[in-house]
Parts: sequence; structure tokens; C-alpha cells
Amino acid sequence: MFESLSEKLERSFKILKGHGHITEINVAETLKEVRKALLDADVSYKIAKDFTEEVKAKALGQNVLTAVSPGQLMVKIVHASLVELMGGTHEELNIKGTPAIILIAGLQGSGKTTFAAKLANYLKRKKGKQPLLVAGDVYRPAAINQLQVLGEQIGVPVYTEEGSKNPVEIAKNAIKHAKNFGHNIVIVDTAGRLAIDAQMMDEISNVKKSINPHETLFVVDAMTGQDAVNTAKAFHDRLDYEGVVLTKLDGDTRGGAALTVRSVVNKPIKFVGIGEKIDALDVFYPSRMADRILGMGDIVSLVEKAQEQFDEEEAKILQRKIAKNQFNFNDFLQQIKQIKKMGNVKDLMSMIPGMGKAIKNLDIDDDSFKEIEAIIYSMTPTEREDPKVINGSRRRRIAAGSGSEIQEVNRLIKQFEETRKMMQMMTKGGGKNMMKMMQRIKAR
Repeated sequence: MFESLSEKLERSFKILKGHGHITEINVAETLKEVRKALLDADVSYKIAKDFTEEVKAKALGQNVLTAVSPGQLMVKIVHASLVELMGGTHEELNIKGTPAIILIAGLQGSGKTTFAAKLANYLKRKKGKQPLLVAGDVYRPAAINQLQVLGEQIGVPVYTEEGSKNPVEIAKNAIKHAKNFGHNIVIVDTAGRLAIDAQMMDEISNVKKSINPHETLFVVDAMTGQDAVNTAKAFHDRLDYEGVVLTKLDGDTRGGAALTVRSVVNKPIKFVGIGEKIDALDVFYPSRMADRILGMGDIVSLVEKAQEQFDEEEAKILQRKIAKNQFNFNDFLQQIKQIKKMGNVKDLMSMIPGMGKAIKNLDIDDDSFKEIEAIIYSMTPTEREDPKVINGSRRRRIAAGSGSEIQEVNRLIKQFEETRKMMQMMTKGGGKNMMKMMQRIKAR
């Protein structure tokens, strides 16, 4: 996400490279490029201008320490200003009611129904809640069916009233149903329109008044850029919602909505959708998003995703196997499965500082491990347990069974052995051997 914006901001900071200190001239030149980058990202002219004026005020007169270049200082100032522009701090979802009621609003096609299911999955899996989804879109028959399919996929029941065209009554009856059957979260999906109209606004307002939700979330397609911000304002003027959800942030979005919606409606972004999969939903943290925009990666989010798949007992067993050089292809397969559960591979790699630019033009999809898995699955149980038995004839059989070239099989086995040695060095030798390993990598 934000590849184009990140690249243009990086180019603008290079203007200060080689300068011994910050001056009004070189700051003005840098911020002119920053402003152009923001405008290209579909940030409104006023917000882009105010942002650069604020950065200029912070930058001028600052002393540059010996260890910090003017370019580095400008990055630091822009980072702080971006965090502030996007809301400063993360704001939690209010789920304290019995049951907590969450109303979902937005235009048709913004991803409301999919988000409702993603949110239910998030609250069930990560918060230990018992959600109930409510099919309140009475105009689009496919919406009810879509919600039912998604609900079944994540193991969350969906409340529907066949034949009813009254979303207010459906929502009120669903809350009674939730209380009777022990659901502590009610997520109400509502109808969208292709454009904002009076009927739509009256209907969603009536639903909100009748159920008095703890959270009303406005869902908007980030790919619509500044139009998303304008729509967010129109909805807020009528609904006074508590938070914004940006969907399709993994697409070809310029990022203007993420950067400016907070300053326009004065409401926080609470979630961002980053893919089609049911678990492709991230909590929004302004500081982490600023890190990613400026090419600094997002190690905290990466670690959190890893921890979600982390099993402490399994990790201890794995560590003992690595120390004894017993790590095998079965263990390797298990690690691949855990990585795939963490999300889109390219998105995960972009969270590593410095990797975003390196992988920008690489075609990395969710099937990146397909060939490796095919080779491993073509091995016998004995070969997976003890890779040393894989001789030439076995390699030819594995290649034929997996539809691969024998060179690919040889390459995988070689890389596996090198990885196993490195993992053993890290487990046994601590920092000293870690340094040796890094030196070996640099020498290649």
C-alpha cells in the first residue's frame, strides 16, 4: 500500500542530502515536492498546504545534531506530522455493552457486508466474543445470502427475517434474539445505495435511533480517494458515527482518504481492510501507518501477526529439534502453513524495514509456496523425516511427482540444509554465532 506516495516522499527528502543544516531555501524546495506527492495521493489542496506549512514551522530553526542529517531530521518531523494528521493515537472499539451493538453504514459496493463478517471474525477470534450478525440490507437479496455464507464460514450465526422489508424491526428483534441466546456482540449490516440520497439517510438514521448502538462505523472504499472523504463527511453530518473503516487499502489506492479523513470528520479510522480473505482486517494505528508510508516497515504489526499463530509448547519442541539438528521437512511445512495464515506474503514482507521498495515490482502472491509444498508433499514420510536419505534417484522421483525440474528439487534441499545450519547456530551459539552467520550472508 502507498507505494507511489512512499517513493515520491523519499525522492523529496533526497533534496536535503549533503546539506549541513536546514535552511528556509532547502526546506521550501523539499516541502514543495512533499506537497506535490500529497496532491498526487489525492489529498485535498488545503490539507496538503496546511500540512507542509506545519512541517516547515517545525523544521526551521532546528539544530541538526552531528549524528543526524537534515534529511533524517525532516523524515522525523514529517513522520510526527503524518501521525498527528491521521489522529495521533489508536482508538479502541467500544464493545462494553450487554450486548454491545455495532451499526455498519456506507455506500453500496464499499465492502460493508464483507467488513461486517470480518469484524465478527476478529471479535470472535481475537477478543473471545460471541457475535451475532444481522442481515439488515432488505433491498439487495444477494447481501443476505452473502452474509449467511460468510457467517457459516467463520462459525457466526446470522439473524434474518425472510420477507420483512423493515430494517428497524429486524434490528430491534435481532437484539432481543441476541439477549435470549447469549450473544454479547450484535453487528447490524445495513443497506447501501450507489449514491447518497434522502431515503437512504432517513432509513439509516431511524435504525440508529431505534437501537442506540454503542458504535456506528462508516465503511468507505479507499480506492475512491478524495470522494471517499467527501462521502464520509456527508454521512457524518447526518449520523455522527464513532469511527471510519477503510476497505481495499491493498489495492491501487493513492492513500488520500487514509491521510485526510480524520482531519475532515474528526473521527478516527478504526480498521482497514487489506484483502479479500476473511482475516484480512487490521486495526488502524496512525504511527504504524506513518512508518509504512515513509518506508520504515511495520515490525510491531508483523510480530503481532506472528504471535497470533504462535504456540508456546510447539515452539519449545521446535527449538529442541533445531538444537539437535533434527529440524526436518515436516517442521518446514508447518512453518509455511503458519506464515500463510499470517496474511498476504508481499504485504508481510513490506512490513520489514527497507523491504517495501525492494519488492515493489516483484510478483509475490498467496501461492508463493505452492511449488515448495508440491516438492515436499512428493517426498515419502521417511524422506521428510530424514532429508539425508534423499539420493539422486529419489530426487528424480520427487521432481517427477511434483512436476518440477530436478534443479528445483536440488535447490530446495540445499537451501533447506543451509537454513537448518543457520537456525542451529542461532539456537546454540547466541550472539557470537549470530554475528558469524551475518558475516557469511554479507560475503555472498
